[in-house]
Amino acid sequence: MTDSSSLAALGALLAEQATALNAGSGSPLAPPDYLELVRRARDADALAGQALTLCVQQCRDAGHTWQEIGNLLGVTRQAAFQRFGKPIDPRTGEPMDKTVYMTDAAERAVAVLTDVLEDRMDAARATFNAQVLELFTDKVRGDALATVAGLVGAFEGFGEGDPFIRRIGDHTVVDIPLRYEAGDMKGRVAFDTDEKVAGLHILPPDAP
Repeated sequence: MTDSSSLAALGALLAEQATALNAGSGSPLAPPDYLELVRRARDADALAGQALTLCVQQCRDAGHTWQEIGNLLGVTRQAAFQRFGKPIDPRTGEPMDKTVYMTDAAERAVAVLTDVLEDRMDAARATFNAQVLELFTDKVRGDALATVAGLVGAFEGFGEGDPFIRRIGDHTVVDIPLRYEAGDMKGRVAFDTDEKVAGLHILPPDAP
């Protein structure tokens, strides 16, 4: 079971941060220190994230399903599990490492996807691993983009929101919002342990 005292302690710290944030908001006669407000809001956000993680752990310990948790958070059960779950590696029986080590994963994923969408395939292929390099032919690219165009029309640009980065097994996976003329999609780029592109897809925005 998750230690409820840890959640109480986090709640107390979060309340302190909220009080300090409110106190620092200033008045008509005393403008706030805006950088200090950003710092306090950042700290409160980090504490809120820790509290949410503990609450989800307690929810799971109490027997609730990932579907229930996902419904509450407005995500799929798989997305909830990927963010908060503790998968066990079937090869070792040990908890899997979910740490994202690629500090530039989002930037590199956006660059790769941009190269593919804008037909700069020499640059894109320089980032592929051997398997993707063999399979991702010009015909595969053309067929895939044609399928997407048939569903949502022409590509118009990147969508709102930041790329979503997580570790899945041995891969670092990045989802990037995309905007098309008739709907939204998302690009997904997976990197292997050598930081080469191991997968590249354009998917519906609610795809797990």
